[in-house]
Amino acid sequence: MKKILILCLLCLGIVYAEDPVIEVINKGVALPKIIVKDNSNALNDGNLKRSFYNILVNDLKVSSNFEVVSEGSESTNYTFEYELTKNGKGLNLNVVIKAGGAQKSNQNYSVNNVELYPFLSHKSVKDSVGFLGLAPVEWMDHKILIARTAGSKKSQIIMADYTLTYQKVIVDGGLNLFPKWANVEQTAFFYTAYDHDMPTLYRYDLTNNRATKILSSGGMVVASDVSNDGKKVLITMAPKDQPDVYLYDLNTKKVSQLTNYGGIDVNGNFIGEDESRIVFVSERLGYPNIFMQGLNSKSAEQVVFHGKNNSAVSTYKDFLVYSSREPNQSGVFNIYLMSIKSDYIRQLTANGKNLFPRFSSDGGSIVFIKHLGAQSALGVIRVNANKTFYFPLKVGKIQSIDW
Repeated sequence: MKKILILCLLCLGIVYAEDPVIEVINKGVALPKIIVKDNSNALNDGNLKRSFYNILVNDLKVSSNFEVVSEGSESTNYTFEYELTKNGKGLNLNVVIKAGGAQKSNQNYSVNNVELYPFLSHKSVKDSVGFLGLAPVEWMDHKILIARTAGSKKSQIIMADYTLTYQKVIVDGGLNLFPKWANVEQTAFFYTAYDHDMPTLYRYDLTNNRATKILSSGGMVVASDVSNDGKKVLITMAPKDQPDVYLYDLNTKKVSQLTNYGGIDVNGNFIGEDESRIVFVSERLGYPNIFMQGLNSKSAEQVVFHGKNNSAVSTYKDFLVYSSREPNQSGVFNIYLMSIKSDYIRQLTANGKNLFPRFSSDGGSIVFIKHLGAQSALGVIRVNANKTFYFPLKVGKIQSIDW
């Protein structure tokens, strides 16, 4: 039963998919209007043109900075003109932003593989928002890591864009789980593999496509968070069938045990501007809940005081977001946001199973897995805009994600 509970705390979600679509929840105030003009007359690939246009419009909507309107609409604020051209196996993109007929920016982008075209859209919208001085979406061109089932005792690590349009298998063969970005540049990540039934933590370098062994541990070993400087890793290990949170120093190779409770402690995350404390999931109350502890302390304090199953947590500075099972609502899990510096708690979702929340790099967005009946989707919450967007999933059975 203990192993089943640990897996429930660490692995969440079975998700499937179709083409990306968007649903907007909680419509806000009036937004500046923008027209999108496709000037890609020399591009003969109709499917590519249509897909790129749809992703671009989606990106503008997800940024929550614009209302996308059709050409000829009155009182528009901006025009987004672009030209997409092929360059061998790659693509070039030119983007011109106009306001009131005056050019605000003229930028060129390129990718060396046509399959990467979603990132051309994501980056151009991210930059355009910045040029116009609007609310930033620095996370938009970041990549998502997904562990997905590929057969009996087999799973892959894939890399995707946030709409899941682009997907690439990075690690294949055997059982590969729990990917976690190793740095803010997203040039490397940690993951757990099972070498001869021994859980082993690896660091995969995307610059040379090499995996380096970090450490092994009986029972389990999972990297749950990485410090901002990329030098320290919080790891859940169970060398004596007792899962606890450990701190691993990548420079000194030193492992320090942080929690020591006669039960389950997992999923440690750094919290606070100075990262001097951690939050983690523990069953020391008899059910999964969120606790906080200093790196140099053995005393843990309860952080969340509502719900009887708070089993997933992610942090950004002094904020934490977690998934909580609702009382008297069978199978309903919602996402909540709170700060360790106040008593205010904000509910971010409603209905269905909303699991595995993860903060974006700027803290302004949260990605999660949404289950509603037989349908599942990747959800993106734009926290300050009070909007949620859904992208149906088509990547098979998902065990974990990282953004």
